Amino acid sequence: MNIRTYAIAMLLTVNSAAATAQDNFSYNDERFADIQMLRYQVHGFDKLSLRQKTLVYYLSEAALCGRDILWDQNGRYNLRIRTMLEAVYTDYAGDRTSDEFKAFSTYLRQCWFGNGIHHHYSSDKFKPAFSEKFLRRALRDVKPGKIRFDVEELMPVIFDPTVMPKRTNQADGQDLILTSAANYYGPGVTQKEAEDFYLAMKQADTDPAHPIMFGMNSRLVKENGTVRERVWRSGGLYGAAIDRVIYWLQKARTVAESDKQAAVIDKLIEFYRTGDLRTFDAYTILWVEDTESMVDFTNGFTESYGDPLGMKASWEGFANFKDMEATRRTEKLSANAQWFEDNSPVDARFKKENCRGITAKVIVAAILGGDLYPSTAIGINLPNSNWVRAEHGSKSVTIGNLTDAYNKAAHGNGFLDEFAIDEPTRTLIDRYGDVCDDLHTDLHECLGHGSGQLLPGVDADSLKAYGSTIEEGRADLFGLYYIADPKLVELGLTPNADAYKSQYYTYLMNGLMTQLVRIEPGADIEEAHMRNRAFVAHWVLAHAQQTMTAPASGADGHVAMPMPPPPAVELVKRDGKTYVRINDYERLRTLFGQLLAEVQRIKSEGDFEAARQLVETYGVKVDPELHNEVLQRYKRLNLAPYKGFINPVYEVQRDASGNITDIRLRYDEPYDRQMLRYSRDYATLPPVND
Repeated sequence: MNIRTYAIAMLLTVNSAAATAQDNFSYNDERFADIQMLRYQVHGFDKLSLRQKTLVYYLSEAALCGRDILWDQNGRYNLRIRTMLEAVYTDYAGDRTSDEFKAFSTYLRQCWFGNGIHHHYSSDKFKPAFSEKFLRRALRDVKPGKIRFDVEELMPVIFDPTVMPKRTNQADGQDLILTSAANYYGPGVTQKEAEDFYLAMKQADTDPAHPIMFGMNSRLVKENGTVRERVWRSGGLYGAAIDRVIYWLQKARTVAESDKQAAVIDKLIEFYRTGDLRTFDAYTILWVEDTESMVDFTNGFTESYGDPLGMKASWEGFANFKDMEATRRTEKLSANAQWFEDNSPVDARFKKENCRGITAKVIVAAILGGDLYPSTAIGINLPNSNWVRAEHGSKSVTIGNLTDAYNKAAHGNGFLDEFAIDEPTRTLIDRYGDVCDDLHTDLHECLGHGSGQLLPGVDADSLKAYGSTIEEGRADLFGLYYIADPKLVELGLTPNADAYKSQYYTYLMNGLMTQLVRIEPGADIEEAHMRNRAFVAHWVLAHAQQTMTAPASGADGHVAMPMPPPPAVELVKRDGKTYVRINDYERLRTLFGQLLAEVQRIKSEGDFEAARQLVETYGVKVDPELHNEVLQRYKRLNLAPYKGFINPVYEVQRDASGNITDIRLRYDEPYDRQMLRYSRDYATLPPVND
């Protein structure tokens, strides 16, 4: 289980007072299928020094060079399919206004967005609306030499719905490896074989107090009946791509802001060259301890959501720099980390006695790459290693310019009018929604993931496939519990004692109802963040009925049975539509605290069965009647349930000697041009990469 997490944006960021400012920058861009493309501004880039700009540029190049790694990790045929589809897209000589070509174009855009043939969120395989006959005919127009592999093997992968239907299967009771298309395990490797393989490695670990994240940077394969690892490193699997990343990291080192930052880059390069996971831990320690640099980055094997067992990490790259003014908000949280830990409603056994090295900041995204592109997070907390976090601390970030882009793009979209129960609730959300959304993200990332501790001897991977969902739920609950605390008003982080109610309403509305627009009819919830929001919301709904007071006896001896108090939260019908109604916000906070205590117990004790019961009972199944209603209401709004970003273009200015004199940003590159350019300029792996 990987505890590096996303604080995923609300299904739709609602319009608010903060989103009323208009400028000449266009945030909304191309729309296709269920996706709306957005643009984001790199606020403050022009105010950086030339050295800092150059550092951002080099780190941005490093963030883009690992793109092919992620495509291959997401499925063993993805690079071949992308090569074939892009060749057809550029060379097709037929009617480009025909329905089949339009459907083909949409399918290609979906694949670009998902970094493969499966949906980035549901992990279901895309269903092409064009025919195999059309594709075969279109392939005749492709110029000779563009496709250097047999396309026949790809046809059933694209068109047969029974072939590789799920990138990451999370269905309870199934072999999660054999039923997942993700390319983290070679053909024939079973879930039991993988679990036994890594259990043996953990048992042989000579330093169990500082366990490394076994399996994080490798593909597990079976050769001649023997299971072994193929490590992702220079000279190993994905070596060509990793060498390109190293090239740009070496250039970044020449303009590092300090010796400390240079040491971080050196250690990352060493890890890429050796693949040694002890070296990776050393790198993360150096990275966590570099808190002074203005420019920062993540680069490497980070996310584990794509692995059905939650161990192997997908590749991502990200360059950013600090938003100094907005960071003052998160610094207040990190400075009070111990207070929040001490006053948490969880059992004292699971609390940290000393919250070390928790730093938090608001950053400006400069480039998104790998598993952070085009769909990305609005908050990040790293590193993943429990012992590194306990002994050296963690970094938490809220990505301010992406949140700003979501807010501005969603202004006036009608979502609240349709799903919020009444005008007072809409006014509450309109007034405080953006502030509390950002604050919940800060609490989730900065303190939620950094809170609590495992009991001695508990394996960090003991919750297995449920680990990511439990961890995300834990961080969400921490944020929900504390966003209502008077301490936040005292710190000046919330404007008054009622502001938190906007977050309670939107969170429950999303977890109980509106996130269902991302689920196909008849399907279960499978994505970890959606499961975590669902189990939190449905557990609270199931426990929302308050205990009735004892009956009172009158003077005549008659026993008056009091009316039961209304539940803290309920689903109600008005004019044939379902709404969330909150009757007791204070009671809700108590419930969030009770669930936080239980979820922390589950994690701290490694209670797999309790994790399974909680998630499967409250976070997986969907009410088909409510689901259909929500889908119909949402459809009438004509909104896209998913958002993603187009990156800016960095233009380097040089003098006659080739020295960089300035770097400027452009925001006008179309989505398809960017994807084709990336496939051309950052093609680091061959299409057949077995």
